Order: sequence, then C-alpha cells, then structure tokens
Amino acid sequence: MSQPTDPIVKNKPVWLSLRETHGSKLHRFVVVLAIVFGLWHVATNLFLIEPGLWQNAIHFAGFAFLAAVTTPFLSSKFPQRLGTLLNVIYGLLVAAAALWVAGSESSIYERTLAVTGQAWQFNAIDWAAGLLLIFAALDLSRRVSGFVIPILILLSLSYILFLGAHLPGVFRAASLPMNDVLFRTMFNDEGMFGILASISSTNITLFMIFGGFLVASGASDFVIEISKVVAGRIRGGAAFVAVLSSALTGTISGSAIANTASTGVITIPLMKSNGFRAKFAAGVEAAASTGGQLMPPIMGAGAFVMASYTSIPYSTIVAVSIMPAILYFVSVAFIVRIEAVKHQVGDDIDLVVNKGKLISGGLVFVLPLTIMIWLLMSGVTPSYAASWAIGSLILVSWGTTLLGKFFTASDFEPVSMGPSKIAEALLIGMRSSIMTGILLVAIGIMNNAIVTSGIGNGFSLMIAQWSQGSIVLAIALIALASLVLGMGLPVTAAYIILAILTAPALAGILADTIILNQLVEGITDPTKAAMFALVDSPFASKVGSGMLREEAVALMGAMPFELAITVRPLLVDPAQQTIFLLTAHLIIFWLSQDSNVTPPVCLAAFAAAGIAGSKPMETGFQSWKIAKGLYIVPLMFAYTPLISGDWMQITQIGIFALFGIYAINAIIQLHAEGPLTWLTGVLMVVGAIGAFWPLHWIANIGGAVIVILAVVLSRRKESND
Repeated sequence: MSQPTDPIVKNKPVWLSLRETHGSKLHRFVVVLAIVFGLWHVATNLFLIEPGLWQNAIHFAGFAFLAAVTTPFLSSKFPQRLGTLLNVIYGLLVAAAALWVAGSESSIYERTLAVTGQAWQFNAIDWAAGLLLIFAALDLSRRVSGFVIPILILLSLSYILFLGAHLPGVFRAASLPMNDVLFRTMFNDEGMFGILASISSTNITLFMIFGGFLVASGASDFVIEISKVVAGRIRGGAAFVAVLSSALTGTISGSAIANTASTGVITIPLMKSNGFRAKFAAGVEAAASTGGQLMPPIMGAGAFVMASYTSIPYSTIVAVSIMPAILYFVSVAFIVRIEAVKHQVGDDIDLVVNKGKLISGGLVFVLPLTIMIWLLMSGVTPSYAASWAIGSLILVSWGTTLLGKFFTASDFEPVSMGPSKIAEALLIGMRSSIMTGILLVAIGIMNNAIVTSGIGNGFSLMIAQWSQGSIVLAIALIALASLVLGMGLPVTAAYIILAILTAPALAGILADTIILNQLVEGITDPTKAAMFALVDSPFASKVGSGMLREEAVALMGAMPFELAITVRPLLVDPAQQTIFLLTAHLIIFWLSQDSNVTPPVCLAAFAAAGIAGSKPMETGFQSWKIAKGLYIVPLMFAYTPLISGDWMQITQIGIFALFGIYAINAIIQLHAEGPLTWLTGVLMVVGAIGAFWPLHWIANIGGAVIVILAVVLSRRKESND
C-alpha cells in the first residue's frame, strides 16, 4: 500500500524525496530500485546479452514489485503497516517466481524427456511459481487497469481448460490438461514471457524513459511555447495551441490521458480565457491528446506491437502514418476554426511566448528526436534508437548549459541533466511504464489461449459472415467491439486483442476485392483455378472463363473460411497481401483509440473535464464530435491508396481530403465561415463526395472548388446578417 509521499505515485521532485528525512526506508528503496531498473532497461538493450526469457522475466519481476508496493490491494482490510508489509512480501514472491520460471525451463525439458510418453513434468516449486504468476497477472492487471482484463484472462483460461469443449460450432475447442496449459502459458512465444513481453521490455519501456527525459529536460515546455509561436496570433489561437502541443506531446507521453493531464493544465485555461466554452475546450484537448497516439514516430505503443505482429518494418509503419496523422489534427483544427467563427471567440489575443523556454527546450527536443528518427529510418532497432536518443539528450542538455553562460536568465533557461535530473527522468519513465509492463505480460495469457485454441479463426469467420464481405460493415463491427473493450481496457490492450481476433478477417475482406476482380475476368492459371473445385457452388465451373460480379460474390461466400485463408495468399500477390495486413492493423489501431473520447467511458475526456470544470458526459460528447477523424481516416485506409500509393498519390488524396473533412465538419456544425443554408449545405455534401473520390482529378478539383464556393457563400451570409 502506497504512502502519501510515494514518489512513484505522486508527481513531485522525485530525487528530492530521497533526501526527505521523514521519508520511509521503503520509499527510498523503491526510488533507488526504480532508477536502477530504468538503467537496466537501457543496458539490457545495448550491452547485456540475455536470453529473451530471462530478459522478459526480469522485466516483469521488477514491474510486478513496483506495482505491488505502489498500488493498494486490500487497503481497507489491513492496518497501514501490515498492508505495506504484505504488499512488499507479495511483490518479492512474484518477482522470485518470475525468475524461477526463467531458470527452470531446461530442467523441465530434462525431466519430461526422462519420462517417455508423459506430459510436462513440474515439481512443486514449478507449480507454485507458475500459479502465483497467473494470480499476479490477474491481481496486478486489476490494480493498474480495473477488472476487465482479469475477467478476460479467466475466460480465456477456462476456454482452453474446459469451457471450449461445451461450445457449439466454430467456437468448439478441445480441453487441455492443466500442466499443458501452464507450460504453454509460461514458455510459449505467445505466452506471458513471449512476444508481447518482448515488445514491452525492448521497445515500449525505453521510449517511456525517453519521454521522461524529454519532460525532465524542459522539452515539454518547448512544445507549449512553439505552439504559441505558430498559433498565438490566429483567432482562437489558444485552441490551436492545444492541437499543436498535443500533437508534439504525443511523441513524449505514449498515453492520451497523460497527454491530456500534462498539456491540458496549460491549454484548457488558455482556451477558456480565450472565450471558448469549458466543455469545448476540454473536448479539444481530449481529442487532440488522443491524436497524439497516432503521431509518428512513436505512436504510443501501437507501432511496436504492429511491427511485431505483422513483421512489417517499424520504419514503414511510421512512414505511412504521417499523412493520416496530419489529416486527423487538421480535422480537429477545422472544428476549432468553425467554433471560433460561430461563437465569435478568440479575436486578436496575442499569447506571450517565453523565449528562454523556447530556445533551451527546443534544443533538447529537436536534436535528440531528430537523431532518433534518423536512426529509426536507417533500419536499426527501436530500442537502439531510443537508447541513443536518451544519450544524445543528456549531451545536448550539457551543451545548452554551456551556451547559457552567454545569455541572460530571461533569454535562456537551460536544464542540465545532472544526476538529480537523470534520476527524475528515469522515475518519470518507470512510473509511466508500470501499467504497460504489467498489462502486456498479462495479456500474453489471453494471447496464448487464443492461438492454442484457434478461436481467432472462429471470431474472424463470425466477422466475415456478419459483414457479408462488406468492408464498411466489418469496420463498423470492429469499431463497436473496440468501443466495448475500450470501456475497461487501455487502448493498447484493446488494440492487441482486436488485432489478434479481427485483423485476419479484415485483411481477408480487403484481399477479396482483388480476388473478385480475378474471378470476373477469369483465372487462366489452371493451378489457381483448381483451388475453387472444392467449393460447393454452381459458379465454380465458370472460374476459368469469368463470371458476373454477383456470381463471384456468391462463389466467395460459399468458400469455407478454412479454405479461404489458404487460398487468399496464393491468389493475391505477396506484396499486396502485406499491404492488406498493414491496412487492417492500422484500421484497428485507429478505431481502438475511440474509447478515449467516446461516451459512456471516455477517460481522456473525463480527465479534461476535471481540469476545465465542465460536466464529464457533456465533455465526452464534445470530444467524440471533435475526434470524428478516428472514423473518417480508417475508411480512407480501406477505400483509397492512402498508405499503399506512391508519394504523388498520397499527396493528392491527402490534400483533397482536407476539403472533404472541412465540409463534414461544417455540415455537423451547420456553420462554416458563416451559417449554412440549405444551398450551402447541399454544396458541402457534393463537394465532400468529389474531394474524397480516390485519385480522380476532375472530381477532386471540382469538389474542392464547390467546398470553397460554399464557404464563400456562408461568409457572405454572415456579413449580410
């Protein structure tokens, strides 16, 4: 149980807390442990050569102890000292169990091989350690994120132990013995210390630490100041500052809620003083902070998970995400502009810029981030790039301190990353990493159950059947599932679960568009045509000669799911198949963000409401309306080559999409540069259709011109009124 002065929980000068005479020995020990643990994460990814199982086990052991001593279990049931003691003992036991599992793998193999024909041979300590780790996954995930993940873990374990044998149809699965489930959960690549834990131990935690260094070095102050420079003289400039600062802060925080809390305390009061309604100011901050998770190069944790699951290079994922992120933030900026014009707020307010923070913070923000991006684009691992970015930031901070001697204090405010600041940065990074470090290991239990049972194929089949091959319906179903999961899960966890369950189905539906075209034209390759001989359909005989599109749709619908997932990769070019897979994951990743801003549970919006003093649910609806780009851009992924085209195609799609996005915002607000009439409203609809038409110059230019005409007419009406 945490004390009120716990430096891991409370945001305060963390190194100073080491020197407080009234601080307990436990608090000082936790601080030192967190600092050493942060340094270990850097060292293990640069210098130490540890087997993956050991690295992931140590990673979980450290975070399990930190989570145990900094989050309460049964605080109301025990006296304070007893509760603290029990948490410490519990954390140590879980850490010891993780290390025992890492060290026992070889002996388990040896004992099992010695007993021919028998199942996995565990001794009493193996059983105790494994069961304790599963319990810890349930308990600690409940402590850091609520009850949803523990419930899902229990359901997944029940499914492969006994429940699957009693379910009908595609969801039926054989029951596995307990020792087999325990072995797979502990040692499989899909289990607790497998792929997901590796993502956390090698990538996510290092980027969280890098974010801590950016915050401690003053780089986060630069974000606010540069946003004032760019948007400070524009009508409603305070709201544009929120949009820009949240976009830049997205490269630091890795969390929409943390983003809201860090920038919102500055931007929301600025927006309110600028004349914006409290609920709108909070909604803008929540929507913009949610977009921070879509902003390259870090994109929260999603890019790392996506790269691991798809085997698509991290640099590719980041590169294709630049234009979509721009579209999202411009969509938020458009509604800010419309709100400012509609309610006549934010006129001629010049936001004062702190030049010292701008210059000193800019150096420690731009240079390390540039180095990290350059390393990522050059093909090195993300962990290597993050480690060097941290090192370069420390060196740059020392350089700015030397430069500070040539400036007055009012002109230059450098922050030197000495031992105290480095310790503070490591603690900020460790504090923000606890939840992710626990959750990714815990979700490994579900991941193992899904892979072992094959239920993912059943879920994909259900999506394919319900959507009837319609991409829009499939996306709508995934969006609904994402919203439901997001009510109780962090967005990264929601994305992982949805990606496991639905990405194959969505990628298959996208690939079917290519296959349908082949069937209409006729498949002349006898080897490929023979694949349809097993399909029970009267149209199978027409595969070689071609058929009507309706017949092709019926033929694909008659193909069993198990056959379809085998046939698709053989009928579609491998490069196209990779694009479809990436498209599916990006759609799911974007949709998984909606729980931050969509009622009834929208934590980023609620956090912003607390700062703004607005009603939480009203703020939630405002943020949901402002963040509509979360739904527009995924549709563009599906229906345009926004991520698969060349740079000319992507530029054309992106530029003209801006006109379409503005038109949608204007229609929703019934206002552009002035109120919309029925004529300007119709023009906006027609213009939006033309602007979104993929790669059609005449339609795009015509749509853009029509939108501009509607804006001009609305402005004239405003002047006349």
